[in-house]
Amino acid sequence: MTTSNLYGSSDLPLLGQGALVTGGGSGIGLASARALLSMGASVTLAGRTPERVEGAATELGAHAPAGATVRWAVCDTADEDQVAAATAVAAEATGSVQLAVAAAGTGNFTPVIATDLAAWNQLLATNLTGTMLVFKHVGASAVAAGGGAMVAISSIAGYASHRWMSAYCVSKAGVDMLVRTAADELGRHGVRVNSVRPGVVDTELAAMLVNDPGINGDYLDQMPIRRVGRPEDVGALVGFLCSPAASWITGENIHVDGGHHLRRGPDLDEAARAFFGDEVVG
Repeated sequence: MTTSNLYGSSDLPLLGQGALVTGGGSGIGLASARALLSMGASVTLAGRTPERVEGAATELGAHAPAGATVRWAVCDTADEDQVAAATAVAAEATGSVQLAVAAAGTGNFTPVIATDLAAWNQLLATNLTGTMLVFKHVGASAVAAGGGAMVAISSIAGYASHRWMSAYCVSKAGVDMLVRTAADELGRHGVRVNSVRPGVVDTELAAMLVNDPGINGDYLDQMPIRRVGRPEDVGALVGFLCSPAASWITGENIHVDGGHHLRRGPDLDEAARAFFGDEVVG
């Protein structure tokens, strides 16, 4: 049985392949999982909140094409044992995991000179180390299976300075370099590795940026395509990068941001003054 997918084809190019999507309970992770499922992949959603990830898996599974399944696993990507266990769950459907979307992430809003070390370490553990652990475990499975594709969710903040968000910027810049080195290592095994750099997207993580009229307006002023992004905008690119249509693309950090990267990063000074005062912000 066949079904249509995001690219207008009547086949299921990812049928028989297992996929692990971290941060899969909502937002960009869930949109990416939906794109992979539409192409026939058997998808495992991983997230830290059981109720959220289970509910998302139930909703997604109701739309699974014939031959594809949806599973879920509780997973904090900063914990290697949990990443390994989630990878094992993802392998149950097809015998291996050939696809991964590392979408789990967090953010903060803190000047460098007021940064708490524990908060810095926790953010990097989730955003950067968590991505490495997904690449480590899913990458090993994909190598053993003879090939695959992995995509990390980076950010425009890994490319353009976002004042008062240094930990987040550093984590995403690290993700982009991790992608390039992993792609260089794994290409000989038929495993492709890329990242996408969303601009401001209407998700829970970006609520402050989307809902504050001043901040949102400044973001929009820096976009040639002047609108806030949707999770589906990013999910569509992730689906393409995991598909056979992208079989000669690896090591790329691709913007999906309405063209925001052509201009400057956001002006968050007023918000920083409100939080931290003039003596910190200047």
